[in-house]
Amino acid sequence: MTVSILIFLPVIAAIAVLFFKNNLVKHAALAFSIVELALTAYFLYKFRADTTTQFVVDIPWIPKFGIFFNAGIDGISMIMVLLTTLLVPLIILTTYQHDYKKAAPFYALILFMQAALLVVFTALDGFLFYVGWEAALIPIYFICALWGGENRVKITIKFFIYTFSGSLLMLLALIYLYFITPSATFDIHQFYNLTLVNHNQSWVFWAFFLAFAIKMPIFPFHTWQPDTYTTAPSAGTMMLGGIMLKMGIYGVIRWMIPVVPGGFIEWKGLAVILSVFGIIYASIIAFTQKDGKRLVAYSSIAHVGLIAAGIFVWSSVGLQGAMIQMLSHGINVVGLFFIWDIISRRLHTRDLSQLGGIAKVAPKFSIAFLIIVLGTVALPLTNGFIGEFLLLQSIFNANILFMAIAGLTLIFGAVYMLRMFKKVMYGEPNELTLTFTDIAGSEVVVLAIICGLIIITGIFPQPILHISEAAVNNLVDSVNLKFVQVK
Repeated sequence: MTVSILIFLPVIAAIAVLFFKNNLVKHAALAFSIVELALTAYFLYKFRADTTTQFVVDIPWIPKFGIFFNAGIDGISMIMVLLTTLLVPLIILTTYQHDYKKAAPFYALILFMQAALLVVFTALDGFLFYVGWEAALIPIYFICALWGGENRVKITIKFFIYTFSGSLLMLLALIYLYFITPSATFDIHQFYNLTLVNHNQSWVFWAFFLAFAIKMPIFPFHTWQPDTYTTAPSAGTMMLGGIMLKMGIYGVIRWMIPVVPGGFIEWKGLAVILSVFGIIYASIIAFTQKDGKRLVAYSSIAHVGLIAAGIFVWSSVGLQGAMIQMLSHGINVVGLFFIWDIISRRLHTRDLSQLGGIAKVAPKFSIAFLIIVLGTVALPLTNGFIGEFLLLQSIFNANILFMAIAGLTLIFGAVYMLRMFKKVMYGEPNELTLTFTDIAGSEVVVLAIICGLIIITGIFPQPILHISEAAVNNLVDSVNLKFVQVK
């Protein structure tokens, strides 16, 4: 069995749900996404946590131009596949309380986007990687533009222009690499074996970096993110924040640093500075936010800045921290956006100044909200702790000053997240919040699963770390050898 079944099942599912009507659409979409998760569980069961790439599919696609449908899974890819297939059914389940006009296209776009994301996380061919990268942009554009909030078209066009512009730069770099490979191919291993002169390393680095930095996003390429996250429908925001931004982080690890180590060495200092500065900038902006969903959006920029800094200092510890933190961040941010979806749906506001006292009328909701907040602020024994600890350790080993600055994300994050929780949940209920009803049905299921994952991953992180450990160590060691050759 190859990874192709994971890639094509969501495509088939996307087509199939178009033929369902009424509530059957969401049930069908959920069923297909659960089957996809079950397949991932089977792949994980069969997976060997070593340095090999497994479940490989490698068939000619456009052989005249050296393009192959070549995809597979190693320890790094497995974490991303697990993240994608775990979150999509949860995201679909969060929509059960919504009635979307033209629901069939809405769910079809989510499933098609899942397929594109899986292409990105498993591609071993540069052209296939680019196709998946762009294919993931199409469904989220329509999800935001058709089902988003106020000013959705203007904001979505800005998002599209930002991300598409970065993608074109990446395409130029991939085409250049294709032409200089001995056998004219997009194969990732051929790219790894290339030896570029310094000035070519630099421009290829920047072509990749701009594409990935915009997608993540890190400062100052983040300006599309808060508006898009706020305006998009909740499911779209969850797909963006929970999974799609990880495309940029994954691209840095898999395609940028190993391919142009010389360019990375030259510019890594600037990359770390931008990442660390972004943590402080986003945290300060988060303090000023009155819209809860927008606050979570800036919180996401701060957390991604820490992940990026941990990667750019380049060590096994940092990459392991990034891998588990990507999984944890995805779970936590989906939980937070769902919390605000529930509040907005019941009270028709996300304004913190209008809220308060919800804990007294909705105890189950308040417990779930608190657990998700504690995971987000990296309380020990929650999923956010081990990733942030490893990331900060890697930054400390590289530069104590950067670690001291990056470590402020823990303090700032705790302050603005707990302050948000206090404003929403504590105090006396007002005329608006007295009408708030406690969670029930699918809401309980989603929040119970998310809270369970936060606690279980926090207490037992080793199984997740074990999946990626061998692949991470192998990648770091091979790139470190290139660093020596470059110097």
